[in-house]
Amino acid sequence: MNQDLAKILYEIGDFLESEEVPFKPYAYKSAAITVDSLEKNIADIYKKGGLKALEEIPGVGDSIAKKIEEYIKTGRIKYHRELQRKLPVKMEELIAVEGMGPKRAKLLFQKLGVANLKDLEKAAKQDKISMLFGFGPKAQANILQSIEFLKRAKGRFLLGEIFPTAQKTYNDLKNLKEVRRIDFAGSLRRRKETIGDIDFLAASNNPKKVMDFFVNLPGIVKVWGKGGTKASVRMKKGFDMDIRVVPEKSYGSALQYFTGSKEHNIILRKIAIEKGMKLSEYGLFKGDKMVAGKDEKEIYNILGLDWIAPEIRENRGEIEAAKSGSLPKLIKLEDIRGDLHCHTDWNGGENSIKEMAEKAIELNYDYIGISDHTKYLKIENGLDEKKLKKQKSEIVKINLELQSQKPSFRILHGAETNILKDGSIDIKDDALAELDYAIAGVHSHFKMEKQQMTERIIKAMKNPNIKIIAHPTGRILKKRDEYEVDFAKLLRAAKEFNTALEINACPERLDLNDVNIRKAKDSGVKMAINTDSHVKDRMRFMEMGAAQARRGWAEPADIINSWPLEKLLEYLRHRK
Repeated sequence: MNQDLAKILYEIGDFLESEEVPFKPYAYKSAAITVDSLEKNIADIYKKGGLKALEEIPGVGDSIAKKIEEYIKTGRIKYHRELQRKLPVKMEELIAVEGMGPKRAKLLFQKLGVANLKDLEKAAKQDKISMLFGFGPKAQANILQSIEFLKRAKGRFLLGEIFPTAQKTYNDLKNLKEVRRIDFAGSLRRRKETIGDIDFLAASNNPKKVMDFFVNLPGIVKVWGKGGTKASVRMKKGFDMDIRVVPEKSYGSALQYFTGSKEHNIILRKIAIEKGMKLSEYGLFKGDKMVAGKDEKEIYNILGLDWIAPEIRENRGEIEAAKSGSLPKLIKLEDIRGDLHCHTDWNGGENSIKEMAEKAIELNYDYIGISDHTKYLKIENGLDEKKLKKQKSEIVKINLELQSQKPSFRILHGAETNILKDGSIDIKDDALAELDYAIAGVHSHFKMEKQQMTERIIKAMKNPNIKIIAHPTGRILKKRDEYEVDFAKLLRAAKEFNTALEINACPERLDLNDVNIRKAKDSGVKMAINTDSHVKDRMRFMEMGAAQARRGWAEPADIINSWPLEKLLEYLRHRK
């Protein structure tokens, strides 16, 4: 429910923005982000505490709380329907295109009758958009380029948006007495950043009961098929879920087979053939005799391999490493000791510094880095030098207050600064030097040529106060591709100037990608897994960042926020 409601609230904000209504768009979008980030179902919050409990959610005032109540009771918001009738466009479709915002969507509807993505593509191909005020040939070309990018991403869902449904279904299946074993399979088990559908594998002596339960789950809009041991359904949110039930004696081999990847499995089957065996979803056989099948690790061991973690089963050297006993000791979520990229209500966030710190303590962290945006990012009310100084005093005060909760815990004072077009930083060096560390990120001019963009970021790395580069390639999954950059040059500079690259755990980013993480590791470049949280509940997405780091073969030594506080501080204090 949370995700569906959040989409409606965000769209209300978009419609209001298209009408240039002051303040309200931000309020609705802010509430949407908070609702989407809640760990508890908002219907349960309302059931327990009523309208008052809704009003206590950060960013949710009286008016929005009443609309949330209406949605919980009726499944719709009348105000949203009224705005849709006023501007009958598929707003979510249109603003998914890079360079398109609510105001532009309204203008194109008024001038060209553009109501959806198909209309937008047609108008751009007919060269109608370039002639409008505020667009031009370059904007039109960018729109067409972005539409092509969206087409390539069609049918894929973000790991972060699909995972809550997957986890709930997994828990429900696990609690069935007929289910003896249950696991995710496919790309979800490998924690790919985008997922086509959700695959489950179960072991049961009573598959019919499991099938009956599965096809009657809430949220199903269509049952594609239901057999004795396999079922497939379409969920309301647009993705499919599949389940296979196998006997326990074949569970390990089936789990290995249905996890993939295809490329990994092909090599594994070749190894089996070379050893005079046959590997399939039913087991590992020598002639007619099954020599393994119940346990996945046993299959790898009999084939002369160490067990390989699902995240790295992509035929990128993992089989060779498993043969030689040189597989990496992949980082785990439990290794993370803190989050160095968190925003507060000082600038763009929903929670106070203390609330973010208390969430970090709840997550059993040893530290948290408060890194609010700086002044160039006016839309986020970025902090200037004076506000940073004032914030530092506040952090000193809260650190003292939290001593009673966890004496060893520490709030670090950072900032997410902006790398300007020429590579300079939007905060003076003497102010940066007063921070525990500074992050720098590209937040504008994404279309620069490769050489210019590369030189721009390297110049920021040379600044002695910049210790982390945020979301280094600038991609937004399913919306915006990476900007043009010479990544090999960035790695050489990061190594030379001892600058960490961020693995941004925000599900919409997951930047760096797995391939670039592996390159950074192999180059000896340090990384930080950060959630970039603007709401405390989004700190849970550290799990997504850790999975991404694992896919890139990262180990605890590679990730600076898996280090103890003193070691981290030594790294952050080291000037270039």
